[in-house]
Amino acid sequence: MMAQEVEDVRDYNLTEEQKATKAKYPPVNQKYECEIRMYFFRLHAWGDTLEEAFEQCAMAMFGYMTDIGTVEPLQTVEVETEGDDLQSLLFHFLNEWLYKFSADGFFIPREVKVLSIDQTNFKLRSIGWGEEFSLSKHPQGTEVKAITYSAMQVYSEENPEVFVIIDI
Repeated sequence: MMAQEVEDVRDYNLTEEQKATKAKYPPVNQKYECEIRMYFFRLHAWGDTLEEAFEQCAMAMFGYMTDIGTVEPLQTVEVETEGDDLQSLLFHFLNEWLYKFSADGFFIPREVKVLSIDQTNFKLRSIGWGEEFSLSKHPQGTEVKAITYSAMQVYSEENPEVFVIIDI
């Protein structure tokens, strides 16, 4: 059974400026849920296509790091990656986006769009719109330390969905 779309109900105690930024843009499309365990955090994302499921998984990761509704689409960043199969492709896709945040300018996207997934050669092209993360502008969530292969699942048929455990 497919999970229902859920609203992020975490209370970040947003400032008036953060609330104004959120009000300026349409709500972020959310087709994901997050499950917190003692030592890890599981992302579950889905979509009408495999591309959308991957996009939503990236947004679930970033949504755990901050309230992505406070992010403005001021910059564009592209990520291309490849793998040996769909699981390694998802791993490398998320890992590259995490790198863009952690080591390459603290880029936090408001939206990630997967432009193409080549399921024969396991290559992916994506683009994100966002800005540099700033504690004065974006509420701080929880740091994502790493993407893992542990219990990773990719379902690419009728109702595409993915499950990924991240270390926090």
